[in-house]
Amino acid sequence: MTGWRRLTSPRPYELLASVAAGALLMSGCGVIPGASGGSGEAVTVMTWAPDTTAADSVNMAGMTAMAKTYARWVNEKGGIGGHELRVLTCNEQDTAAGASKCARRAADEDVAAVVGSYSRYGRAFLAPLEAAGIPYIGGYGASADEFTSYLSYPVNGGQPALVAGNGEQLAASCARVSLVRPDTLVGDTMPGLLDTGLSRSDRPASYDISTTEGATSYETEASRALRQAGDGCVTAVLGSGTETFFDSFRRLEPEDSEVRISSVLGSVGQGLIDRTGGADSPFEGALVTGWYPESGDARWNEMREVIRKYAFGDNRIDPSDAGVQTTWIAFTALKAVVEAMDRPDITAGGISVSLNRGTEVDTGGLTPVLRWRFQDMVGTAAYGRIVNGRVTFQVVRDGRLTAERKGFVDVTETLVDSRSRG
Repeated sequence: MTGWRRLTSPRPYELLASVAAGALLMSGCGVIPGASGGSGEAVTVMTWAPDTTAADSVNMAGMTAMAKTYARWVNEKGGIGGHELRVLTCNEQDTAAGASKCARRAADEDVAAVVGSYSRYGRAFLAPLEAAGIPYIGGYGASADEFTSYLSYPVNGGQPALVAGNGEQLAASCARVSLVRPDTLVGDTMPGLLDTGLSRSDRPASYDISTTEGATSYETEASRALRQAGDGCVTAVLGSGTETFFDSFRRLEPEDSEVRISSVLGSVGQGLIDRTGGADSPFEGALVTGWYPESGDARWNEMREVIRKYAFGDNRIDPSDAGVQTTWIAFTALKAVVEAMDRPDITAGGISVSLNRGTEVDTGGLTPVLRWRFQDMVGTAAYGRIVNGRVTFQVVRDGRLTAERKGFVDVTETLVDSRSRG
């Protein structure tokens, strides 16, 4: 993840060139064949995500696999508003160079949008997209730059909303909170976000413990977190290092400890819970803040059915994974805007103009109705593009992430207050 990026004034504009079908077929990015489209030209988009097992890297291959699955499904139904959907995929490799390469390829291919993608390197990919006028719809929210770029259309509030929400969730039951977070620019913003959430219930500020990402042991940090939390709560937001931290934590925790553990989606998810023992996992009872309804909610049924019928057993796609869910929602947004445009040619500039003018996206309750007009946005320099400041409170029960509280919790005010205080 990168540091905060200067807010750029909106400059939507129309691209002059249409997508060239022949060039797209020659691409090495994995074009997905679909059913023949309707009267309109094909809509070509790109989805990228890291697909790597390198040390300290993130693997989000389920996102590109979900994009391909969505294309198969929608094309069998006749495409989007009479347009065949073509999806190019790119392995971002969880590096700045990889992110930049994918973005330049998207520009070379004249894609109409980048949809449902993941990258921690916003500065590397947003500059090429902005130069080409390509909108970035429904990124995962792993880069702070996604919440400032005038061509970014996020579907969630990213990690800032999760951390702010985690503070509000913990405030209900924790007299004291220890926060373990990375010693990075993004990590430095977390105490303010968490503490603002805690202050909603007049809780004291958290005890802040910064540490190195990707360590092999966190015994020192775990000992400090236990000591400072007392009988309160310990929350860790360390990405892939969260599992390692709580492994160290459980080995040091006294048998009679009343400390409750917590985290946010992306640092703890259903896959991690399953991998570490399910109902016998050390995460049993943990409080987790997420963006969307829990994976067992009926609102995910359509996505699950699409995966069952069109993923052809692709085991990279886990319907409980937040990346897969974000990609589904992002393509739902793309479908809404293309249908609203109702034009024979769909260009990158046309999509941006339609979104800026207020095209509404109904996600079937997976998020609030999404709209990206200026008045719909949070309006702070750090989070200027956030239009969905709502989160969900979840808890691990019997090895499953389930709803701790029904419905969404709006943390928009917490986001605004955390910046004004900082």
